[in-house]
Order: sequence, then C-alpha cells, then structure tokens
Amino acid sequence: MYSHSGGTGKPTVTEEIAQHAEVRYATENELADALPGADVLLVWDFRSHALARAWPATDSLRWVHAASAGVNHVLTDEVIASEVVVTNSRGVFDQPMAEYVLALALALAKDLPATLGLQRERRWLHRETERLGGRHALVAGTGPIGRAIGRMLGAAGMTVTGVGRRARESDPDLGSVLPMEGLAEGLAEADYVVLAAPLTDQTRGMIDKSALAAMRPTARLINMGRGPLVVQDDLVEALAAGGIAGAALDVFADEPLPEASPLWAMPNVIVSPHMAGDVVGWRSELVALFQDNLTRYLDGRPLRNVVDKQRGYVREGAP
Repeated sequence: MYSHSGGTGKPTVTEEIAQHAEVRYATENELADALPGADVLLVWDFRSHALARAWPATDSLRWVHAASAGVNHVLTDEVIASEVVVTNSRGVFDQPMAEYVLALALALAKDLPATLGLQRERRWLHRETERLGGRHALVAGTGPIGRAIGRMLGAAGMTVTGVGRRARESDPDLGSVLPMEGLAEGLAEADYVVLAAPLTDQTRGMIDKSALAAMRPTARLINMGRGPLVVQDDLVEALAAGGIAGAALDVFADEPLPEASPLWAMPNVIVSPHMAGDVVGWRSELVALFQDNLTRYLDGRPLRNVVDKQRGYVREGAP
C-alpha cells in the first residue's frame, strides 16, 4: 500500500504490482484506517510522519519501503524496536543530486545569481569570477549520494575530502575520509562544504556556530542532505557577518521555507525547494525500484537497500 500527503503526487501502480498485491491508497489522515491487514507499506511522501501516528493500527506489517534516500520520517521508536524491515530508495537520486551540486558550485563560483539579477535590471556590469578547478571540497556523507558528488566535483577539477563515520585513506571517490570528530579540521581547509549526510543524532546540528567559525570567510556551504544538519539561525548570522561567503540550500528545517526567513533575500544565498534529485522520470524510477523489491519480497529473496534501523544507514553489503 501507499501513503502520501499530496506533496509528491500519487504514484502510478504498474500492472505487475496490481496482479500480486491488493493496493490501498491512503492520505495521512486515512493511513490508520488502511493499515490493518497490510503487510507492506510504501511511504511515498518523504515529508510525511503519518506512520508514527498510525502505528497502533498496524497488525500485520512486515516491511516499510521509503520512496526516498532518507528514512528519518519512518524510523520511529516503535519501528526500530519492531521486527519490521525498512528499505529505502538508494540509487535513484545519486547522479541527479551530484549534477545539482556541481551546478550550484558553478553558480556560486561564477556569480550567476548576480548576473541574472543584473540582466533583469538591464545593467551591464563587468566582474571577475572564480575558478572551480583547483578548489577544495569537503563532502560530509560517504553514502552513494556523497560518493556521486565526490566523483562529479573531482571530474570538474576540484580536490575532494570526505567526512564519514570512519577515517580511511585513498578512497576512490572521496580522497581521504575524515571521521566526524575531524569535521573542524576539514572545514578549515575547504572552499566548498557539501552536506550529503543522513540525519542522525550525530549529524543533527553539525553545522553550528562553532563549525561556521572554523570555515574560511571565502568558503561556501551547499546543503543537499537534511535541513536540521544546519543550525539555521547560526548560518544566517554567519552569512550576514561575512563569516562565510555564501550558501546554496535545497533543504531546510521547516519546509516550505517560511516567507519571513531572511535567507530568501540574502544576495549570497541560493534557495531551492528540495528538488535536487527530482529529474524527469524520477517517479517511474522509484516505482520500478519498489516493484523489484516487491518481487523479491514475494519470492522470499533478500530485499535491496535494507536499512540498519539503529543507525539509519543502508546495511553495508546489502543488495
């Protein structure tokens, strides 16, 4: 069955899925009524936390699949403590998000927001811009999305360092990888800081006042991960004071970003509405991944992208 609150549109069920399962559509308000008897739940809306409220209605649930890379919205205490298997949609968004990060880094380096603003004003104002090649990027998050970003930025001529759970050298996609305890060290050396980490107890608020103070005044922050990775008030303060040079943000603690947020009007900020991975055809790719996993589930084979519920990561070595 599917759960959505309208934000991402209703998924299209393929004929094969309909042949093998009774499909129930449910909005957030309808989920509790639809859950009894259901053994599989596809949570289509990554913004929805309806499962937490509807959990008491579950009586047969064995598997929850999130149509997103992040799983915080389904990893409630009850789900973690239960025998329910959780999977995600790892792999669908990797390349599109890496392309989006490269586009944002180029936009910041080449001052494209100012160019577009001047164009609207019909003003001819020559400026000098920056090279992207030779700059250093710190990518926080060593999962598939972070790796795709590392490869993309490396192909553009940047040097890349990663930040992850464990330190390691000579990573093929991220160069050397620093542990989370080494974040401040990595921030001090970076021209671009890219957040692609999942939201966990360890990463929540990882970019706060002290982290921003460790960054260079010429550095830029790009957040593709989750809004709460950044303490937004601290970021606004740093941007206004020139503590860092700019930011490109696709995710926010509150979405949609409130109209009153100062981020909208800051000249050194690019705001986009949580769309970095949403390319033409992404919904079909999500359904195809779920369909493949449903076939595996019905056949009794291992599922793809099984999440370690205690950590919020896909288990290493999982299909």
